[in-house]
Amino acid sequence: MVDLSKLTKYFENSKIPDNMLHRGQLVLNEFLKPIKNLFEQKAVPHEGWNDEQILYLLDTLANMDTDKDEKASRVGEREARIASGLHLRISGGFCHGVGRSGFLTAPQPKAPGGSIMYEITNYLARDIMRKSGLPNIKAAIISPVATGMSLALTLSAFKTEFNETSKSHQNSILLPRLDHNSILKALDFLGLDKCIVDGEVYGDAVRINLEDIKKKYKGDCFAIVSFTSFFPPREHDDIKGISKFAKEKDLVHIVVNAYGVQSPEWMKMIRSAIDAGRVDAIIQSTDKNFLTPVGGALIASPNKKKIEKISRTYPGRASATPVINFLISMLSLGVDGYEKLIKQQQENRKLLERLLRDVATKINERVMDIFNPVAVALTLNNLKEEQLYALGGALYNLRVTGPRVYNPNQKRFGTCSENYETPYIVMNAAIGATREDITRAVERFEQAYSDIK
Repeated sequence: MVDLSKLTKYFENSKIPDNMLHRGQLVLNEFLKPIKNLFEQKAVPHEGWNDEQILYLLDTLANMDTDKDEKASRVGEREARIASGLHLRISGGFCHGVGRSGFLTAPQPKAPGGSIMYEITNYLARDIMRKSGLPNIKAAIISPVATGMSLALTLSAFKTEFNETSKSHQNSILLPRLDHNSILKALDFLGLDKCIVDGEVYGDAVRINLEDIKKKYKGDCFAIVSFTSFFPPREHDDIKGISKFAKEKDLVHIVVNAYGVQSPEWMKMIRSAIDAGRVDAIIQSTDKNFLTPVGGALIASPNKKKIEKISRTYPGRASATPVINFLISMLSLGVDGYEKLIKQQQENRKLLERLLRDVATKINERVMDIFNPVAVALTLNNLKEEQLYALGGALYNLRVTGPRVYNPNQKRFGTCSENYETPYIVMNAAIGATREDITRAVERFEQAYSDIK
């Protein structure tokens, strides 16, 4: 086998001068050094890799899988046969996927390279969570499904575990109200009963009172789901208080931290909750936090056995693509690049609020007093109902994507409360957005507002 770090020894008697050989070996070793460090340290690199290094790693590992063995006799029903070379490109070369039937992180005999890739990726998932503010995380996996389905997977794992030792049928989830279909459908998917605790309006903000959660608790509840990041006016839950309550009542506690990894404030709340009480798992989106295509989630836990339980609950093999996408992001950004993005996000959040305050002064509105490290909400009290409806369309036509316009007369879903009366617009300064994105969006909002008035 060729040892690329000693490639020049094969050309010792060549006409190529030694100084040229040594120079070439130096360049090659620098190219390979990050890959060697990754295998040894199993941590997110400080400096991001270039695309060629990432592709080299993926190609090397993918070529370990049995579908690349030209001398193999493949007679199984699932042999990573593909119709087009494009399949190799979009799957990173890992056509066998990850896991085995019924065990997501189990080594796959037909995919030794894919198994190595997934193991390394999960180490990086744990590492980035620790480096982002949760040093008390013991294990993490990249789930091949997005946040809502990952919540269903996680609850399914813990529900089975709980009911095996329980004499009564416990099928209810305590749910601080969150008006998001993916969360509600995840519970419906499992056939779970929802014990929803409505939000209360405190000034501009909607909060779920911990005492109201405690009053809603019944003996048929086996779990509680809490939330950090959501759209204003809904603020984060009392994660620490809920964790103490979960420990007291022996409730499974899942924290949905959808886009919260980018926020040191939200991550600090989770860290405190882990130390103070019970947190079984934390689920976050890979696309919202780590700039991947949609389709994956990072599930972390302060307990290794909890992650293994979730992994064993997954039915069948899984696509490797969401896993590879996360791996590519982590290697491309590195710790330094990710920290730079978080710093930019914090600066952009301040910029967004400042610009919206300037506009609010001109149009006799105000920026709402709601804690959210990513989003900013602005009142729209001076618009008529038909103008509220027109505003969203006007922004879309001006090529502004992502803002949310709320009309209290149109629907209540979205505010997490039945009595929220203030019309508003929400804009986000999320990780990956640029200063130009923020500036243009606010300028176009001012233009749209002026046009419909």
